[in-house]
Amino acid sequence: MCGLCLGRIMKPSINVLGEELQTCSSKPLTGWYRDGCCNTDKNDRGLHTVCCILTDKFLQFAKSQGNDLITPSPQFNFPGLKAGDRWCVCARTWLEAAERGVACPVNLEATHEESLQIIPIELLEIHAE
Repeated sequence: MCGLCLGRIMKPSINVLGEELQTCSSKPLTGWYRDGCCNTDKNDRGLHTVCCILTDKFLQFAKSQGNDLITPSPQFNFPGLKAGDRWCVCARTWLEAAERGVACPVNLEATHEESLQIIPIELLEIHAE
């Protein structure tokens, strides 16, 4: 289960299907909170809410946009990613990739409902794994 702790109460997070948010990846450990889930909060200006199965094309696109997900950054405990890894990516980056024909597949069950503020559900469904 993916949820946010509000005081002593655990509030389940919701995915784009209106169901309980599922884990995106624990290896590598992803998410704004590095809890394996694409949870978000008001401090997540990038809205890291789309659970993607990364492809080489998407990784190269993200790098060309200034978001190098390939190169490890040990100082930030970031392992570097490769095709096939699952990762919570920024909703706007994923949308831009889709508009340019390089969007990677999406796990709808693990994609947070906040993604729908930026990406139409129909577009996510087209790219669902």
